Amino acid sequence: MLRKFVFSLMAVIALNLVVMCQGGKITLTGYIIDKACSARLTKKSDPQAAAAEEPTSCALMEGCVKSGFGIFADGKYTEFDAKGVALAKAALEKTRKDKGAKFQVTGKVTGGKMSVTDIKEVE
Repeated sequence: MLRKFVFSLMAVIALNLVVMCQGGKITLTGYIIDKACSARLTKKSDPQAAAAEEPTSCALMEGCVKSGFGIFADGKYTEFDAKGVALAKAALEKTRKDKGAKFQVTGKVTGGKMSVTDIKEVE
């Protein structure tokens, strides 16, 4: 019993060290959506599927860009910081997909907002 406890404790410590070494960075894969539309999509029964159907041109409209961006991943919306908004806008402008463009976003989430360091489109 003690052996199992010590092994479990060592595994938890090792995982914490890995997270600390990464600086708390995480990677989310999902759909970039403007904040204005996110409220409407969260009310849907499957917000992630609804986010996949949102037109890219809609997110790039002036009002939508001003509202900010975030990502729908794992069934939840995570808002971006100012740098993330600029990176998201550039990624949306670069994509060739009219809708359903999926992105991998890396950054650190603090206080419910993601400080984005990188955005890549995935297939």
